[in-house]
Amino acid sequence: MKREILALSILTLLFFQNCSNKTVDKSSQNQSTKKMTTKKKILFVVTIHDKKGATGEPTGYYLAEVTHAWEALHKAGYEMDFVSPKGGKAPIDGFNLTDSTNKTFWENETYHQKVENTLKPENINPTDYGVIYYAGGHGTMWDFADNTALASIASTIYENGGIVSGVCHGPSGFVNIKLKNGEYLVKDKKINAFTNEEEIAVKLENVVPFSLENKLIERGAKFEKSGLWQSHVVTDQRVISGQNPASAKAVGEAILTELNKNNSK
Repeated sequence: MKREILALSILTLLFFQNCSNKTVDKSSQNQSTKKMTTKKKILFVVTIHDKKGATGEPTGYYLAEVTHAWEALHKAGYEMDFVSPKGGKAPIDGFNLTDSTNKTFWENETYHQKVENTLKPENINPTDYGVIYYAGGHGTMWDFADNTALASIASTIYENGGIVSGVCHGPSGFVNIKLKNGEYLVKDKKINAFTNEEEIAVKLENVVPFSLENKLIERGAKFEKSGLWQSHVVTDQRVISGQNPASAKAVGEAILTELNKNNSK
């Protein structure tokens, strides 16, 4: 009789231990799922300006500067939205579908629709995003810098612990971002963007409304650069910037690295 009671007690103990383990496993799984589902989105900013000043030559956002950054982030499971200064269809420069990354992006129905129907700044809730990424293209030089709504979105994302990033002419969106302390975002930070030498090389130094390199330095940035068309990316205090179209993929990878660092805290 005693043996039967002992055996029954052992079986009961094992049963409850098993149930407890399942509860812990389920709780752990729920926490993991919650972490996955609460991952913040990434906001891509593209220009809506379609002419290079008085030249009448077409411009817009540079396709590879969107797609090559998008690829790394998309593969990592991040969702991205697209906004422009006025919303609607964004004009494209550098439309080249022999580039396999461009082709993959363009044939992705979800993202094709997003970039063809960009959101307006007033549609954006900054708290939904952990990153803002300013894609380049010469059009940005006419409609990024003075857009106070976009600057406010970027400032909020940054002040909430998020990342501000851009490539090529995209950092024209950085120049008037101010923080709560009244200082410019780029002050005392290492920043990279399309250089004076590259602007001269494409013969647009007298067409763009300002020198991006000079303006960033004027705002207090520690401007870094490499030679013409070389990939160059710098990360400093959650601000990530790349020099030219060749830098777009590396900017996307740098954003992912910074996100992984933030998520591990």
